[in-house]
Order: sequence, then structure tokens, then C-alpha cells
Amino acid sequence: MISPTDFDDFTANGAKDYDAYFGTPTHDDHVLFELLTVGILQVGLSWQAAAAQLPVLRQFMDGLRVERVAGYEDPEWERLMATPQVIHNGRKLRAIIKDARGIILIQREFGSFSNYLWQYVDATPLLMPAPDDELPHQSPLGTRVAKDLHKRGFTFVGPVVTHMFLLAAGIIKVN
Repeated sequence: MISPTDFDDFTANGAKDYDAYFGTPTHDDHVLFELLTVGILQVGLSWQAAAAQLPVLRQFMDGLRVERVAGYEDPEWERLMATPQVIHNGRKLRAIIKDARGIILIQREFGSFSNYLWQYVDATPLLMPAPDDELPHQSPLGTRVAKDLHKRGFTFVGPVVTHMFLLAAGIIKVN
């Protein structure tokens, strides 16, 4: 289950849980970090394959606790790369670590990662039309947030990843 206390949930069905959670307005920084992690992993993969990694990463990355992951250095990255269950994409794993550090800096500036994200929509989900009942892959808001995240040192957060992350977090809603 994706929740603020899922640190030790290693046997969950990450894809099922992500699908059930997708679009839920989220104000918890831990959950936001997990949703962002799926977005990072999803580049070049299906969302199902990316989300399936959540319980694995919780198990091998300190419960995906942002403050712990932010402290990872080369030895932890090498351990992850040598762990058979963990996705072996070094760039994505480094991005998760780097983005955790970015979240810590945003928390210091805005009080929480949630405050930073929700200020873009004045604390109310942005309703966006979905033409032909298809989920749009980009939005002006996603592009704007992605640019700011890049300025803050985040990686693997282009306009598409960021838009899908904002959808997953319920910050953008389609109607």
C-alpha cells in the first residue's frame, strides 16, 4: 500500500497499489517521494514495471525515507547496483538519490515538498480536460514545475515525467 507509513511494506504489489493510489490528492512528503520515484523509473519502461519496484526499493533503500536516501553516497549506490532485485539503471538510481537531496532543500525553504508543489495550484487540484478520454502526457504546469525542479538540481524530471507525477499526486486532475 502507498501510504505515509509504508516504509517496511516489502511484499506489496507496487503496480496495483500505485494504480489504486494514482490521482489521490497527496500532501505527504514520503508519498510524494515514492510517486516521484515511480516517475523517474518509468522513463523508458511501463508504469507497471516502474511501480513494481516500490516494495523492492523500500526494502533496499531504507524504506524510501527521503532523509536517509538523500545521504546515500557511492557505497550505497554500488550496493544497490549489486542487488539482483533492484533495477540496474545507475542513472535512475543516482537521480532518485539526487532528487531526495533536492527534496530536503525544498523542505528547508518551503517547510515541506508538499507546500512547494501545492503552491503552484493555490492548494486546489488543477482541473485539466482530457480530450478523447486519453490521459494527456504533458501540461504547461508540468513544464513549469519541471523547469523549476531542474533549477533546484533535480534530474529525470522533464515535462512528461513531472506532468505524470503531478497527475499521480492529484495536483492535476483530468475531467
